[in-house]
Amino acid sequence: MTDTEIKKLSELEDRMGYHFKNKKILAHALTHTSWANEKHLGHAGSNERLEFLGDAVLEAVSSEFLYHYYCELPEGDLSKIRASLVCEPALAYDARQFGLQEYLRLGKGEERTGGRNRDSVVSDALEATIGAVFLDGGFEPAKTYILRYVMDDVEHKQLFHDSKTKLQELLQAQADGTPSYEITSEHGPDNNKTFEACVRSCGQIIGEGSGHSKKAAEQQAAYHALIQLQKTEKDGHVS
Repeated sequence: MTDTEIKKLSELEDRMGYHFKNKKILAHALTHTSWANEKHLGHAGSNERLEFLGDAVLEAVSSEFLYHYYCELPEGDLSKIRASLVCEPALAYDARQFGLQEYLRLGKGEERTGGRNRDSVVSDALEATIGAVFLDGGFEPAKTYILRYVMDDVEHKQLFHDSKTKLQELLQAQADGTPSYEITSEHGPDNNKTFEACVRSCGQIIGEGSGHSKKAAEQQAAYHALIQLQKTEKDGHVS
C-alpha cells in the first residue's frame, strides 16, 4: 500500500475507534466486488467473505444486547426490533455517521453510477468492517465497534427505521386513514440525486424529508411526521 492509502486507513481507524494490527484486513473490508474485478483479484479479493463473517458477529452481539436491554419482551418482539436495527437502510445510516462510504474502494463503473451512496454497498461494507475487526482483534473489539455505531440510541433508531409502519399504525388508530407520500422534487447528478418528499394525512402535509433514494426521502418524511405528532400529543397532555 502507498503512504496515501495508509494515511487514509489511519483516518478511518480513528473514526472507527479501532486500530488494526494488520491494515490489509481493513483495506480488504473496503474493497467492493467492482474494484476487485477491475484489479483482476478474483472473487476472494472483494469484501464479500468478510461481510459474511461480520453478519454473524453482528447477529450475536445485537441479540445479546437486546436480550438484556428489553428484559420483558418475548422472542418475537426482540426479533422484530433486531431486524429493524440491522436491516440494509439502518446499517447504511450507521456507517454514514462516521463517513465509512468515503473510504470504499469501488470500480469506475460502480463509482460513476452512484455506488458510494447506495445503501446496499455501504451496509455491506459496514458488516465487512465488523468481520475485519473480529479477525484482527477478536470478539470484544468487534462487540465494542457494534455497540458504538449500531446499537447506540436504540429507541431513536427503531423509530426512524420503522417510521413508515409506525406512522401508518398511529394514523389508523386515530381514524385518520392511511398516509400518502409524494416526491416533490429531485436534484443533483444522476449518480448522486437527492429526492424531496412529503407525507399527507387527510389532505394536509404532516411531514417532509429528503434522501438519496425515494424510499429514504419518504422514510425521513414519516419520521418527521411522527416526531411532530408525538410533540403535539405531549403538548396536549401538558395543557
